[in-house]
Amino acid sequence: MATTSTVPRFPSPISSTSTSTSTSTPKPPQLHFKAHNAASFSQQISQNSLTLTLTLTLRREVLLKGLAAAAAGAVLPLLKAPPSFAAKEVEVGSYLPTLPSDPSFVLFKASPKDTPALRAGNVQPYQFILPPTWKQLRIANILSGNYCQPKCAEPWVEVKFEDEKQGKVQVVASPLIRLTNKPNSSIEEIGSPEKLIASLGPFVTGNTYDPDELLETSVEKLGDQTYYKYVLETPFALTGSHNLAKATAKGNTVILFVASANDKQWKASEKTLKAMLDSFQV
Repeated sequence: MATTSTVPRFPSPISSTSTSTSTSTPKPPQLHFKAHNAASFSQQISQNSLTLTLTLTLRREVLLKGLAAAAAGAVLPLLKAPPSFAAKEVEVGSYLPTLPSDPSFVLFKASPKDTPALRAGNVQPYQFILPPTWKQLRIANILSGNYCQPKCAEPWVEVKFEDEKQGKVQVVASPLIRLTNKPNSSIEEIGSPEKLIASLGPFVTGNTYDPDELLETSVEKLGDQTYYKYVLETPFALTGSHNLAKATAKGNTVILFVASANDKQWKASEKTLKAMLDSFQV
């Protein structure tokens, strides 16, 4: 038995019982939709909707994972272990060679693996001695010159060492162009010891420099290299109330070695700090 049509039939306007030879107006096409076809069509729509929903959900998850990975990729470099020039946080006597002439000191020789400026060729290698109990300190990236090498416009800190009982030392580098317009100038060509310390004094004290704080200046020759040496009493300095400094120029950089101590440290280590200052050379 035929099922009921969902769309009414359209009867022909002309009734005829003629044989096949009779002419009649053709009937409009019959549109039959069976009940089970309608159900199948509805089911297919539901399946397609479900498929689309799942596809969009998966795409959203993939996008979110991709964004998370990108964010992690941007953050991970900041969380990596510090570069090789960072502090070892152990006593230097455990990895630096003992000074042959005096076993109470070890010798630090800076190399390209130690600082960004040395790797960039912006600073010439330097060396100095220090007691084996001292430790190297970490230097903030913004102070190390890592972000501006090899064309830094302002001074930066190369290395820093400290002993809580004796004081601290640091090496500061300044672009030569900050002090003179003449390339490859010697320290004598830059100016007198007093003129140089007037420019670099704040990097000795950590804040301000007053000419009245300068107690003594001297000039030293080591081979073909000239050094200016300073003794300062700096009661308001951030680095300490006692500061010793030694500076020279080589290439396109002025290198400044600073030894600092508070009153208590100075009483115990004045001789040691002066020996460290004397040993500094580029």
